[in-house]
Amino acid sequence: MISAWLRVIRIRFLLASVIAVSVGLAITWWHTGSITIFDAALTMCGVLALHASVDLLNDYWDFKRKIDTVTQRTKMSGGSGVLPEGLLKPAQVYAAGIAFLILGTVIGIYFVITYGIIIGVILGFAVVSIYFYSTKIVDWGLAEVFVAIKGTMIVIGTYFVQTSQISESVILGGIIVGVLSSLVLFITSFPDHDADKSKGRKTLVINLGKQKACTFFWVFPVIIYSVTIAAVVTSVFPIFCLVVLGTIPMVIKSGRKLKHVYNELNKIVPVMSSTLVFSRLTGVLLVFGFIINIG
Repeated sequence: MISAWLRVIRIRFLLASVIAVSVGLAITWWHTGSITIFDAALTMCGVLALHASVDLLNDYWDFKRKIDTVTQRTKMSGGSGVLPEGLLKPAQVYAAGIAFLILGTVIGIYFVITYGIIIGVILGFAVVSIYFYSTKIVDWGLAEVFVAIKGTMIVIGTYFVQTSQISESVILGGIIVGVLSSLVLFITSFPDHDADKSKGRKTLVINLGKQKACTFFWVFPVIIYSVTIAAVVTSVFPIFCLVVLGTIPMVIKSGRKLKHVYNELNKIVPVMSSTLVFSRLTGVLLVFGFIINIG
C-alpha cells in the first residue's frame, strides 16, 4: 500500500519543487546572508503538498477519462499506473489529492496573513490552476505554460516570504526554474501523444506535431542559458551561476537523439531520463551558483 502511494505521488518529480524552493532560498541567502528556518521549512511543506495534489488529481482524471487505459506506460510517462492496476481506488486518490490541496492552501493562508496580498495572489493562482489542471488547462493546450509559471511563482513566493520583496534576480531565477520544469513535461508528453490526442488533450507536442516539436525542444535550453548569461553580465546573478553552462553537453546530446527516436517508445525513454537529469542538475547548479558566492 505504501509503495502504491509513493508511486502515485511520483516522488521523483517532486524534486522539481524542492529545487524551486531551494533556488528562492539560495537567492535570499545571497542577498541577505540569512534565512528564517521555520518559514523555509513551512514553505517547502506547502509547496510539496500542492505539487503532490496536482499529480494525484492528474492520475485520477487520466483514469476517469480512460487516458491511462490507451497509453503505453513507461517509467517516465503514461501516469503512475496505480489506478489501472487496481492498487488503489479512484476515490482514494481523489480524496488524497484534495487533502494535499487543502494542506497546501492552509499553509499558504498562514503566509497570506503573515506577509500579505502578494502571497495571496500566488496562492490563488496555485489553487485554482492545480484543481483545473487536468480537466481544463491541459485541454486548452496551456500545460507547459502553467508549469513554467508555477515554477517561477514558487521561487518568487519563497523569496518574498523571506524578504517581503521581489527582485530582478528572483524573477529571472524563477523563469529558469519554470522553463526547466516545463521542459520535463514537454519531453515526457511525446510517448503520450496519441492517447492524449484521442481524449481531447492539447499538449505542446500535439499542437506542434512530433517532428516540429523536436525542433522546438531547443527553445527551452536557449531560454535557460540566455537568461543566465544575461543576468550574470548585468550583475543580477553572481558570476558563479555560469556553472550551469556545464550542462550544455547533456542537453545537446538529448536534443540530437530526440529527433531520431521520437517515434520509438523504447528508445525515447533514455532521452526522457537524460532530459530529467539535465533539468534537475541545472537547477542544483543554479542553487550552488548563488551559495558559493558567499564569502
